[in-house]
Amino acid sequence: MTAQQIRQAFLDFFASKGHTIVPSAPIVVKNDPTLMFTNAGMNQFKDIFLGEAAAKAPRVADTQRCLRVSGKHNDLEEVGVDTYHHTMFEMLGNWSFGDYFKKEAIDWSWELLTSVYGLEKDRLYVTYFEGDEKEGLAKDQEAYDFWKQYVAEDHILPGNKKDNFWEMGETGPCGPCSEIHFDGRTNEERSRVSGAELVNNDDPNVIEIWNNVFMQFNRLKDGSLQPLPARHVDTGMGFERLVRVLQGKTSNYDTDVFMPLIEFISEKSGIQYPNLKSPFGQQSDIAMRVIADHIRAVCFAIADGQLPSNNKAGYVIRRILRRAVRYAYQYIGFREPILFELVPLLAQQFKGVFNELFDQQSFVKKVVFEEEVAFLKTLDKGIIRYNAYLHETVNKEKIKVVTDAAKTGQDINNLTVKHSKISGAFAFELYDTFGFPIDLTVLMAREIGLLVDVEGFEKALEQQKNRSRAATAIDTGDWILLKEDDGVVFTGYDETETIAHIVKYRKVTAKGKEQFQLVLDKTPFYAESGGQVGDTGDLIFPNGEIVKITDTKKENGLIVHFTDELPETLDDALTAYVDPERRFNINNNHSATHLLHAAMKQVLGSHVNQKGSLVNAEYLRFDFSHFSKVTEQEIAQIETIVNQKIRENILLKEERDVPYQQALNSGVTALFGEKYGDYVRVITFDDSFSKELCGGTHVKATGSIGFFKITSESAVAAGVRRIEAITGEGVEKYINEQSQLVHQLKELLKNPKDIAKSIETLLEENNRLKKEIEKSVNEKASGLKTELAQKAEQVNGINFIAQKVALPNAEAIKTLAYQLKDIVNDLFLVLAADIDGKPNLTVMIAENLVKERGLNAGNIIRELAKEVQGGGGGQPFFATAGGKDVTGLDRALEKARGFLS
Repeated sequence: MTAQQIRQAFLDFFASKGHTIVPSAPIVVKNDPTLMFTNAGMNQFKDIFLGEAAAKAPRVADTQRCLRVSGKHNDLEEVGVDTYHHTMFEMLGNWSFGDYFKKEAIDWSWELLTSVYGLEKDRLYVTYFEGDEKEGLAKDQEAYDFWKQYVAEDHILPGNKKDNFWEMGETGPCGPCSEIHFDGRTNEERSRVSGAELVNNDDPNVIEIWNNVFMQFNRLKDGSLQPLPARHVDTGMGFERLVRVLQGKTSNYDTDVFMPLIEFISEKSGIQYPNLKSPFGQQSDIAMRVIADHIRAVCFAIADGQLPSNNKAGYVIRRILRRAVRYAYQYIGFREPILFELVPLLAQQFKGVFNELFDQQSFVKKVVFEEEVAFLKTLDKGIIRYNAYLHETVNKEKIKVVTDAAKTGQDINNLTVKHSKISGAFAFELYDTFGFPIDLTVLMAREIGLLVDVEGFEKALEQQKNRSRAATAIDTGDWILLKEDDGVVFTGYDETETIAHIVKYRKVTAKGKEQFQLVLDKTPFYAESGGQVGDTGDLIFPNGEIVKITDTKKENGLIVHFTDELPETLDDALTAYVDPERRFNINNNHSATHLLHAAMKQVLGSHVNQKGSLVNAEYLRFDFSHFSKVTEQEIAQIETIVNQKIRENILLKEERDVPYQQALNSGVTALFGEKYGDYVRVITFDDSFSKELCGGTHVKATGSIGFFKITSESAVAAGVRRIEAITGEGVEKYINEQSQLVHQLKELLKNPKDIAKSIETLLEENNRLKKEIEKSVNEKASGLKTELAQKAEQVNGINFIAQKVALPNAEAIKTLAYQLKDIVNDLFLVLAADIDGKPNLTVMIAENLVKERGLNAGNIIRELAKEVQGGGGGQPFFATAGGKDVTGLDRALEKARGFLS
């Protein structure tokens, strides 16, 4: 069976058992502060398991794309090294929400594996939870008895809490689980050692393929277990492992899931897979597997709306991509971008399964290419930095050994210099600044006979992790339930004031600050979502108490209200009151993004799609796919169209609970990376202009927006541009500020008729004066040249000049330094200057001294800069530095002499 057929057979089987087949959630998680990525099939059903949302169907099945690269579920270091771990993987799952339980889950998993897929029964081993005395949990006798119907007792194995009690995290739904393992060894190997001895012992050929989780409990913050109101089934079968088993392979990477990608890389590189004569040895095999794995994770994350960046989820994606580039660079020899060429192949492979990538392949390809180009440049810079460090370290050691030997009369021609380790701090600098993993630094060091202080590197890395943990540590208490509820009712589309009750609350401490989170049975407060910020406002109680709501967010489908104080009267009815002025301005900006999106499609082309947004009370930010700068003329066109629609005062057409497919068929704009339910909300401003799926709040008619003005246009990432704009009162304020500025300019220019012409004249005059000053400065520098050349002092065969100069800028000092280099042989020059109260240092060294004496201006300037509380750098023959303390200039000049002794 092909991978496609295997996936479809799973879905068809569970459809025949009454399961609704649901689409995969995006790989990038939104509205859940505990997760950045979907790391398990159950994530999209988390609110159902927590009892915070009702299930739309009692039984569902799906294939969910998942990503595991950080936190508790972190498989990154095993990827490509072993045969069965991945960053992105598919999880085939069947789910019961309070419907069937252990018997049906076990019956159907056995039927599918043995009757549909035809796996040999004696190669399957199953596990069950053996119980845990400390937790007060008994052995899962029920699961054991169900398995005895199908499996010999020596193939039914007990498992401890680590292996057979599944938990979502430190708190949350959990329960015993029953795993199914497949023994893929040869018959000869199986006859020597029983598979029972190898289950859960990291044998590459005895692997877990399916896990049946029986959710029965909720883990509270104090560690205790509380029975769930309903029992659920959560199963997950690793698709890539299943394909490997059914296709008779010993590695996931040898299946038709990965081999098309690996074969492409092999052909491009000219290196066979598996390795036969690669100059990189077995590492080339690992590298190809890493690339094939990582490109999947990167592409689907980008298609789901997560661009590579330097923070949070974006940093994780950038790290995965750079890891793949580094393997291609280090172990396959690619010096040019290669990953981006895999995107069309991958998109075609998943067409009809996950169409998000196929529909956006040009965009994803562009982003990957630009990221590759940028990182290859960074790698080159890192290698230059490594070589400079090496040159400095080795030369220092050589000089010291030679100097010590000369003092004792030894023959300096027969000396052996034993180099010390590359410091852990420097190895960490390469890792943190240039993306060099420690193994690359170790490899480069080993090539020249050096060691690396790996222990020091690990210490620096751990310190960074500790700082990161401390900065993000949040202590979240358990929910304290005040009343039962059937879910939160959001009334904010129709009103900004609602009578409500507090359903539950909890305390949260972050960075030493204590806050409270409240859930109401009804609320007009919009929770942050889809780029729109959360509402703020008040909870007003009958006794006159007012509690400020500082923010509103979503968590697993719940609308959570943030406050700095806990109400005194938790049981009373209250009035939930949204700040009306703030909401009004947010509505203006949100509706304007819809008009902007439609206008950009008209002006720039239909390829424009939203890639992120921020809507608050002050302004709107809109990220979109486009491959070139939006011109001033195009911006003017977009503004004209939007403002025309505002003046038309188009009435909002809002449709709630529209079947998703019906909405798509009507031509609505849906955003990639968003998880839409079976029923959606459609926001329309003129059927022929703007029609989008949206859960946010909006104006009743476009005239409310007042006026629209784009304030900036810029690049965000490869193929992604950003527009920032203002509306209504924001535009009024902006125009008033601009008018005031023009008025001030007129007064300064003595009220000319043509302001632009007057400013142009001033600029021309300014440029002329600058040139005259520059000429004067150059003449002064030329005069200093002769004077300084005469002050050259012979030190150990070197012409040493260390002087203060009175020149007005760094460029003049640089000119003087190069002039002196041309007329003074064997020059070691140090110039110091006070430029507008700031210290400036310049070092120029003759190139023959750099080669013969091992002198390095860049290294020397860094030492001298310490005297002026600054820093600097440059090339071996020329370097500059600045600082804060001008009183240290004399000390720096004196210190310079020490480099020649």
